[in-house]
Amino acid sequence: MTISKAISTRIINICKEKDISINKLANSSFLTQSTLQSIVVGDSNNPKLLTISRVCYGLEITLEEFFSDDVFKDIDLNI
Repeated sequence: MTISKAISTRIINICKEKDISINKLANSSFLTQSTLQSIVVGDSNNPKLLTISRVCYGLEITLEEFFSDDVFKDIDLNI
């Protein structure tokens, strides 16, 4: 799995767990809906750490909690 796909999967899973829509998350993360949507659908191949940090803020979790999920264990780092 690519890092972009893992990030997308993690965001979708947390939103489902917390019953938060992408639009609501975008608002609470101080991101545009289009920015967050592009990450979730995979159009953004390399989301910046600042953007992920804002997503974590909106989800009320730390970066450590975000990246501690098993989805990040088998990342394909081939460039």
